[in-house]
Amino acid sequence: MHTIQQFMAGDHRRCDDIFVAVEQAIHAKAWERAGAALASFQHAMLQHFEAEETLLFPAFEEQTGMTQGPTAVMRGEHEQMRELLVAAGDALAARDADAYSGEAETLLIMMQQHNMKEENMLYPMCDQHLVGQAHALMARMQDKIGA
Repeated sequence: MHTIQQFMAGDHRRCDDIFVAVEQAIHAKAWERAGAALASFQHAMLQHFEAEETLLFPAFEEQTGMTQGPTAVMRGEHEQMRELLVAAGDALAARDADAYSGEAETLLIMMQQHNMKEENMLYPMCDQHLVGQAHALMARMQDKIGA
């Protein structure tokens, strides 16, 4: 059985791989393919956020009593990334590679920093505090992520 840290870090990699596909399509000026890849990336990211916000974070908060700690920070960062996803989508729809590149670069930096915090701090804390329910929680997150 995987840990929450391994499971969710694996989903981070899945999202990263789709993000790379968007970049490659834009570089090739394959706008249709880029649009499809971006839609797939947005979907994967939103599913990931939802799995955390509706399942993982509430379980962690209930178990630890920490509602204004790391989960609050992660929710705020999710909101910022949702806005960047919309802006990137708008730039791509306008076939503005420069605008997309700017939004994507900001998003990439934010994702890297966010993922590091989750993978090195929050997920290990979840594994520590949610031992008894980790397996059931991961099964429910798997259903939500659909990966």
